[in-house]
Amino acid sequence: MAEALLSVRHLEKAYQKNVILKDISFDVHKGEVVALLGRSGSGKSTLIRTLNGLEPFQKGELTFAGQTIVPNAATWLQLRQKIGMVFQSYDLFPNLTVLDNICLAPTKVAKRPRAQVAPEAKELLASVGLAEFAQRYPRQLSGGQKQRVAIVRALAMHPEMMLFDEVTASLDPEMVRGVLDMMVDLAKQDMTMIVVTHEMNFARQVADRILFLDDGLITADTTAEAFFTAPPTASAKEFLASMNF
Repeated sequence: MAEALLSVRHLEKAYQKNVILKDISFDVHKGEVVALLGRSGSGKSTLIRTLNGLEPFQKGELTFAGQTIVPNAATWLQLRQKIGMVFQSYDLFPNLTVLDNICLAPTKVAKRPRAQVAPEAKELLASVGLAEFAQRYPRQLSGGQKQRVAIVRALAMHPEMMLFDEVTASLDPEMVRGVLDMMVDLAKQDMTMIVVTHEMNFARQVADRILFLDDGLITADTTAEAFFTAPPTASAKEFLASMNF
């Protein structure tokens, strides 16, 4: 198996006395797609946000590309250039065109020249069927189009890993397919991904592994096929039944 790109060891996260994540440990290998599944409130979004420094953690250790992460602002700023993240809320700047939204971080954070970034951004837009939207503003796009732009924006930073936090949750059903297809294409290109999702068909077809969270604990870490054909815990079985799967 390929070397671990991300290692999480004994991670704990609490809000005052409310412990959200409890002794979380797992590895993600290069080119692997890991789906985080679990009921609402199980800690999935909190976990994925700790991996990008958006949520502080109290105990444990993160290692990325062989380097132990020292959790401070400077380290996270540097690491976010390597770990892209996409949220369900898009977070596009409404006063900037689609192209300017995509070019902002590569030019301002990564300090790459716009003459290099803009053509690449246009190629990425074309690859997802959005070439004609480069000069439009977010308000002129549908939800599904905004989400694809948000993914392109993250990819423009040349990340080594992508994190997706319920990126289809706020989309109308007819818009979900386009976003999921884009993520399938990324998986085929061996992009390392961690995906929080309620799309069970997508998780089964695309994920190499399933991490199942239950009340802040990883209670299952297994292949997607094993998880869906023989749920390893009663809680996992109940979860799949609640998802009509």
